[in-house]
Amino acid sequence: MQRKLLKSLQHNFTPSYLRLPPGVLSDKVREAEEILRNCTLCPRSCKVDRTSGMKGFCKTGDKPFVSSWGPHFGEERPLVGRSGSGTIFFGHCNLGCIFCQNWTISHLGEGSEISFKKLAEVMLELQGMGCHNINLVTPTHQMPMILRSLAIAAENGLRIPIVYNCGGYESLEAIELLGGVIDIYMPDFKYSDPEMAFKYSRAKDYPSVAKAAIKEMYRQVGDLIIGERGVALRGLLLRHLVLPEGIAGTAEVVRFIAEEISKNTYVNIMNQYYPCYKAFENPPIDRRITDGEYREAIRLALEAGLKRIDGVTV
Repeated sequence: MQRKLLKSLQHNFTPSYLRLPPGVLSDKVREAEEILRNCTLCPRSCKVDRTSGMKGFCKTGDKPFVSSWGPHFGEERPLVGRSGSGTIFFGHCNLGCIFCQNWTISHLGEGSEISFKKLAEVMLELQGMGCHNINLVTPTHQMPMILRSLAIAAENGLRIPIVYNCGGYESLEAIELLGGVIDIYMPDFKYSDPEMAFKYSRAKDYPSVAKAAIKEMYRQVGDLIIGERGVALRGLLLRHLVLPEGIAGTAEVVRFIAEEISKNTYVNIMNQYYPCYKAFENPPIDRRITDGEYREAIRLALEAGLKRIDGVTV
């Protein structure tokens, strides 16, 4: 069945949002925007009316707030291909990571509010530059605005996959609403220990929330399918950043992926952690990881049975 789906997608690929029945995307836009009136877009459930100017944890209103955009060549190989991933960095965040490498965007709110039409034009501009996909970075708290802009872009010729590049701290209701819209989910799985999640990202329920969201993402799109040119078309791509002294709880993360998602999950176990923002004030995250810590993370992943680890020959 998977082989037949792969062959079909390679030769007749149409993004999910273009295959929705008439009116369904518009209905999803309205439903998502209604959530903003008593915001539960993420598990923090601030329940503020963002349409009236109120702002919760994410400090974002009801219009797109964007930091930057452009072709990105530093993402995973199946996203980058030859022409890059069309990356849009959204301002602010629903997590509070004290080591965030994009802290000027997530914590300081670097960026500006733009119109729905402008965001749609950005998507079309990236497609026109040859990008293989639209890569939405930190989209969680701006999902309704993204959907409205996507609807405009689709009406004007957008035809490449959408990548939902999120922190993993997602409302199950929001992810379910995205069913049939998103082609590629790319969540982080940051922690398996609630205490570490609270200490470093102010989200004690992160592990249970991320597990539920990732299961729903996988239910929608399945394992990552890569086309003939080596570019991802559809599926789940999961990231896990190794932190000093086992803070990320890698053993449980890889066990969950292998046993409760799929051993064929495309996983990027990342070694690029370096201290940023307030990390310098909080040992042991005030240092980079060692080669030994990274090798141990890879060993745990292989021991768990994961078969598709980015950059690792299994």
